This record gives sequence, C-alpha cells and structure tokens, in this order.
Amino acid sequence: METMRDMMARHAQAGRVTWIGLRPARRAGMQPVAAAEIGAAGLEGDHGRPGKRAVTLIQAEHLPVIAGMLGRDAVAPEDLRRNLIVAGINLGALRGVEIRVGGARLLIETLCAPCSRMEETFGHGGYNAVRGHGGWCARVLEGGRVALGDGVVPH
Repeated sequence: METMRDMMARHAQAGRVTWIGLRPARRAGMQPVAAAEIGAAGLEGDHGRPGKRAVTLIQAEHLPVIAGMLGRDAVAPEDLRRNLIVAGINLGALRGVEIRVGGARLLIETLCAPCSRMEETFGHGGYNAVRGHGGWCARVLEGGRVALGDGVVPH
C-alpha cells in the first residue's frame, strides 16, 4: 500500500526556470537576466543576504491568478520582485525539500509574503491580490549557475 509520504515525494514532472531577476539595491527596479550565479547570499548582483530568504521563487502559474484578482490581463514578472519564476512543479509541495535549480541546490524554507510595494505597483488592493501567491524563500545549500530553461527538481 502506498503511503502519504510516498505520494508527497512524487511529482508529475520537473519544473523549469522561466524568468530570472536581480534587485541590485533595495527598492531598485528588477533587472531580468538570462543566467546568474547563486552563492551563499543568493543570486550574485542581487541585494539578498545569506539565510532562509537568500533566493525568492514564485510559481509562474500564479501570475495569471494575481492578474485576475487585479482585474488585469497580465502582470509582469519584475513587478513581483522575486528572483526566479518557476513553471511546471508545485513549489508549495516542496516546502522543507531540497531542490536542484540548474547547478545550485536550495532548500525551500518559508512563504514569501508580499511587501507593501505591491500597493505601489498594482494600486489599491495590490497587497491582497498577491497574498497567498507571493512565492517561497529558499536557503542556498550549494551554489551554482542558474539559467533560463534550467530544471527545478527535488533533490
């Protein structure tokens, strides 16, 4: 008989990185890049710091949901201020799980709550539109290169 643990460890497919962004300074605009090196403090060139919030990830499938809650056709990845947008695998099912993202190994640690900038970016109700869909924060276990199209695989 299959256990709940077995089912929770299985995913229909690997995910993939669809967008990479760097925040060179606090409150600075996001800069999309095709690839980046991930070190202990997160993506090189980003203003992150070591620890459980070194890298931020958000589910690509949540962008249309956020847009719908805002009454828009779409939202731009850079508006959400996350480092990596990932498609094809449920990041919520990876909490507490080590993942391989390109050449790096990360540990998905905690929900990434929206910041007050969502009201500035999206207007009235922007914060609540992102709430519950704001993504995840990860700790860097092993640095490495990440590029668009790289796999996101439980390790």
